[in-house]
Amino acid sequence: MQAERIKFLLEQINSDPSEPFNYYALAIEYKDNQRDKALEFFKKLLLEFPDYLPTYYHAAALFFEIGNHVEAENTYKLGIELAEKLKKEKTLRELKSAYQMFLDEIDE
Repeated sequence: MQAERIKFLLEQINSDPSEPFNYYALAIEYKDNQRDKALEFFKKLLLEFPDYLPTYYHAAALFFEIGNHVEAENTYKLGIELAEKLKKEKTLRELKSAYQMFLDEIDE
């Protein structure tokens, strides 16, 4: 099933490479089993689609999981800044909460 979703998303990217959701969905598909590929797509999103807000929460969490705390912190901060700019209150609360948990975790 996952292979079919990945194939579909790759086809969608080929047909419309300017749609960030397809890269995001692909990164989410890869997140649990192929972190290197997930990171590749999250990094692409952060560089090429910096205004795509959903990226920040999951990308920062993955950076933290792999031990890249500097990149995780930067990604949380950029996501919080973007959520404030876009006035996305729910996402802003989620990012701030995740960022605080991140800070608590690295302080232990």
